[in-house]
Amino acid sequence: MARRDEQRGGGRNRNEDERDSDIVEKLVHINRVAATVKGGRRFSFAALMVVGDQKGRVGFGHGKAREVPEAIRKATEEAKKTMIRVPLRESRTLHHDGNGRWGAGKVMVRSAPPGTGVIAGGPMRAVLETLGVQDVVGKSVGSSNPYNMVRATFEALKAQSSPRQIAAKRGKKVSDVIGRRADGAQAVATDGEG
Repeated sequence: MARRDEQRGGGRNRNEDERDSDIVEKLVHINRVAATVKGGRRFSFAALMVVGDQKGRVGFGHGKAREVPEAIRKATEEAKKTMIRVPLRESRTLHHDGNGRWGAGKVMVRSAPPGTGVIAGGPMRAVLETLGVQDVVGKSVGSSNPYNMVRATFEALKAQSSPRQIAAKRGKKVSDVIGRRADGAQAVATDGEG
């Protein structure tokens, strides 16, 4: 099948190839699943992949096949189709803290100061690293099922919004949205001194 596509040109243009070249792929989990048939058990493999461009775009996919490489390929294709864009602050961390939940999987993500690094484990770490976040703290407080953890992390990331998006929603300037927070912090600091 793949050979036939290559002979015909693959139906892809050069822009898609260039965009795919800077995408990072991470295998999160492989599971061997068995279907019981008349002759015994038939084994196949399920793969969970996370892909991202490390510049604010990330996606995940799930693929199942009789062979591991084919399952990984299917998962990667699905992940590339379902990529989301997450606004990053200074291309380094998240704009604000967030919570995500999917089934029994619950996660918390927090923005962090420079030099913190990615403090998160397992499936969450794969998502945050492929997203391109350098400083973030993540904590899973629910199920350790990789599928639910990845989906919960995506729910937390979808809830992220930048000051520009909030300003557009409220019909204000970005400086008004950011300025108010800075003034409030300054007022609290002066009150504490006296």
